Amino acid sequence: MAPSAVSPAQQHAQLAFASKKGQDATVDDHTPEGLSKPLADMMGHWENFSFEPIRESTVSRAMTRRYFADLDRHAESDIVIIGAGSCGLSAAYTLGKLRPDLRITLIEASVSPGGGAWLGGQLFSAMVMRKPADVFLREVGVPYEDEGDYVVVKHAALFTSTVLSRVLAMENVKLFNATAVEDLITRPGGGGEDGDGDEDAAAGAAVRVAGVVTNWTLVSMHHDDQSCMDPNTINAPVVISTTGHDGPFGAFSVKRLVSMKQLEQLGGMRGLDMQRAEDAIVKNTREIVPGLIVGGMELSEIDGANRMGPTFGAMALSGVKAAEEAIRVFDLRKKQNEF
Repeated sequence: MAPSAVSPAQQHAQLAFASKKGQDATVDDHTPEGLSKPLADMMGHWENFSFEPIRESTVSRAMTRRYFADLDRHAESDIVIIGAGSCGLSAAYTLGKLRPDLRITLIEASVSPGGGAWLGGQLFSAMVMRKPADVFLREVGVPYEDEGDYVVVKHAALFTSTVLSRVLAMENVKLFNATAVEDLITRPGGGGEDGDGDEDAAAGAAVRVAGVVTNWTLVSMHHDDQSCMDPNTINAPVVISTTGHDGPFGAFSVKRLVSMKQLEQLGGMRGLDMQRAEDAIVKNTREIVPGLIVGGMELSEIDGANRMGPTFGAMALSGVKAAEEAIRVFDLRKKQNEF
């Protein structure tokens, strides 16, 4: 059955080669000095092909110099996002676009960002989003089929890779993947009143979150069978945690809050109920203790909310709301000189 409608046509970059020999390339024939010639000019001429010369140490230095510069720059961040799944990526995109003045650090335990959003349910390809999450798809430029109350992206990887590419292109956002958050940096107290005199959502808490403790994921996985390998740290006045429901690295921040006696216990994620689950996740995305905002399925472990299964609208919009809340909290902390 054909879809009732499709999303607006998207603009796509053209590759610099022609489909047939002799057909005009999609780039100017006059290649600027220092740039490689178009792919069309390479095709059919491989007998004399050769890469430019390089020394192996040059490759190493090109990578490490930039990485260590990023580590140095982001050791003091404005906002840290734990988890680069669909919720964390949506939060990073929204923050990066709304506040290019902020230094945003995105930390992902896996080598590949995206969480469970590379496929739909049960390893099926398509991604389903209930309206009004289609507005986020149009925002980032992901085409979809409109089925009335919901839309379908032909492959979940199209959504994930598109949002990821948008985030990675932002000058003020840095992704550290294959990096685990092992703990939270905390300060005594935290909480008070905002500029309007309304009590802060997390007022009265015994601690304020002030950053994260990190380590290589492979190191974190081997603490029990190797000697002590101390972690690294990133300071930030606001942390967004989107580590998903309970699992090896899931629900990390909220489980840590329980062990720190900042939460009495977790409510535990309830059974699948799409109708209830998605609304609850978006509506309840919030600051849990001062400086820590929780979104996505990690939130279900606190509130005892239902799981939603293979529908992803709540993940995207929870990320948008988490970003909005992070900006509010950041500006409040800055006004109160709590950095």
